Formats: sequence, structure tokens, C-alpha cells
Amino acid sequence: MVSGLLALFALTTWQIAADGPLRGLDERTGRALVGRGPAGLTEFLADLGNMQVALPVLGCAIAWSLVRGARRAPVTAALTTAAAGLLVVPLKDWIARPGPLTDATGYYPSGHAATAAVAYGAAALLLAPYLRRSWMMPVAAVLLTAATGIGLVLRGYHWPLDVLGSWFLCGLLLLPLVVPGRSQPPK
Repeated sequence: MVSGLLALFALTTWQIAADGPLRGLDERTGRALVGRGPAGLTEFLADLGNMQVALPVLGCAIAWSLVRGARRAPVTAALTTAAAGLLVVPLKDWIARPGPLTDATGYYPSGHAATAAVAYGAAALLLAPYLRRSWMMPVAAVLLTAATGIGLVLRGYHWPLDVLGSWFLCGLLLLPLVVPGRSQPPK
């Protein structure tokens, strides 16, 4: 799992940084998708990746798991979120990719897609052990994260590979929360 996500992230980053063939395909696809779908809905979906929306969700999940007696997993979730920011921001500066509708740079990887992936993913992994149907929380996190990415691309805020690159990176960051026993409720 680690090597697969790492390889996908490296491939995506290399293609964007080196102006490889995937970048051209990505930009053609992105241009074809911009403006599709109802503007209000796609804006709402893109906004799911805002820190003001996603981080309170994670904060509530951290608080709930702390109240329920968990200690290690909530701290890991908070550190994972911080690590995402510490990795995404320098990568944006280093790659300096222009956005779909602007000449401004700093679009790869997507910070909003990373925020959504880490916040909703960590929240789901923290809450899942307390539910009878524990599979529901990760499914909800995947749906929220995918909806955010779709909104970002359809609104023209990011290219598709900006979003995918963030998901690959954040998948790596979330792995410590998936380790068996790490997200189990306390006895």
C-alpha cells in the first residue's frame, strides 16, 4: 500500500514538474470539465475542502475520541493534519504550477483536496471503531473527499492531477491511523 501510493505520488509529481505527457492530458481534460455542472452545487462541493469546513469536522472527531478514552489515535490525527500542511505548502512553491483559470502559480498539489482527504479521512478512522457498521465512516469520508475534488475541478480551481496528487500524498499520511490496533476503541 505504501509503495503503491508513493509511486503514484512520485509519478504524478514528476509528470507535473517535468511537463510530461500526463500533464498535457491533465490540462486538456481539466479545460473540458471547467464550468460543467450546476455552479451552486459545484461551488458547495469545492467548499468542502475549506479549512473552515473540514477542520471543525476533524476537531469534533478528535474531541469525541478523547472523551471516549482514546489517546494515541487523536494525537496521530492532529499530527497527520499538521504534516499535510507542512508538505503541501512547500510542494506548491517548488512545483509552481499555474491554475486552470489563472497565471498565478502554486496549484499542485491541491491544498483544499489535501485538507478534505486528511480531515474527513482521519475523522472517519477515529469514529469508525465506535460504530456498529464501522465501514460507513470511511465510505462517507471517501465520498466527501471525492465530492470536494470534483467540485474543485468543475469550478476550475484545480487541474485533475492537482487533486489526485493530494489524495496520493494524504493516503500515505493517513496510513498510521489504519495500523491495526491504532484506531481501536479503548478497553
